[in-house]
Amino acid sequence: MTAVQPRRRRLVGARRELVVTVVLLAVVVALVLTGLGVGEIPLSPAQVVAAAFGHGDAIADFVIGQLRGPRVFGAVFVGAALGVAGAIVQSVVRNPIASPDVIGVTSGASAAGITAIVLFGASGGVLFGTVLVGAVVVSLAIAALSWQRGITGNRVVLVGIGVAAICLAVTGWMLTSGTVTQAGTALLWLSGSLNAVDRNLVVVLAVAFVVLMVLALLQSPRLTVLALGDEVASALGLRPDRAKVLLLLTAVCLTAGAVATAGPVSFVALMAAPIARRIVGGGRVALGPAAAVGAAITLASDLVAQFAIPGTALPVGVVTGVVGAPYLLWLLARGR
Repeated sequence: MTAVQPRRRRLVGARRELVVTVVLLAVVVALVLTGLGVGEIPLSPAQVVAAAFGHGDAIADFVIGQLRGPRVFGAVFVGAALGVAGAIVQSVVRNPIASPDVIGVTSGASAAGITAIVLFGASGGVLFGTVLVGAVVVSLAIAALSWQRGITGNRVVLVGIGVAAICLAVTGWMLTSGTVTQAGTALLWLSGSLNAVDRNLVVVLAVAFVVLMVLALLQSPRLTVLALGDEVASALGLRPDRAKVLLLLTAVCLTAGAVATAGPVSFVALMAAPIARRIVGGGRVALGPAAAVGAAITLASDLVAQFAIPGTALPVGVVTGVVGAPYLLWLLARGR
């Protein structure tokens, strides 16, 4: 009986996670239809669906294909990538505030991107590659500096905050070194903006997300074992440090792809995973729900950014920052 109960609990937990994921995906689809339909040229859900399958009129095809589609689907994949990255980092480090925003990964990616924009006028694939390299280099530096007989949570957070401060200084230096035009472009990108998202980059991010999500799901059993502690994980045959490095590298690549597409959209990675875990329950890692929650947060925030102030399209990062900053303060206030 005792052997059956844990198996039954796992089955119930997996079933609940699947149901939650389906419900969250339905919410994401509803937000996608809303984002594609609202605007100066309103489109009904039937028009949106018809245009998506190539049966729409010329106006609907243009509005969705050229104007709203890249922005909406950019929000989906940026939010999903950040949600999964946050879930992985928080589970590996075992700290609820250890998101890519907080530990310096996003700051490193941003510093690399701003340097490429100001010094070389980079965009598109070049910017994507530069941001990825910058994120990986900064992450390796954080891992090396925080290493003490393995990767421990508190050291990663503290070292990450210090490295993030250095990266912010580099970002400020680049902004003051560039021209007014370069500074304007860089500031818009730094605020986390979907206003002029590159359609080709969205395609690249979508492909990268699918590949990295599969890798993350394949590694999710290791996250469950690591949650028991390094000693227990070692006793169960897992090499904790190697597993942590591979998992964190996956999270870094997801973060870099999101930053390269829309800039550093703040606090999505911090909020998505705890919300998903709370909904699913049972102490599950819940990577799928975290991706859906991240996508929903980014889509909803972008709708607010577009229509909260008539005639003004705010960067989506402004809205997520307004929501996420109080959440971070609440985490710090309630923690020990």
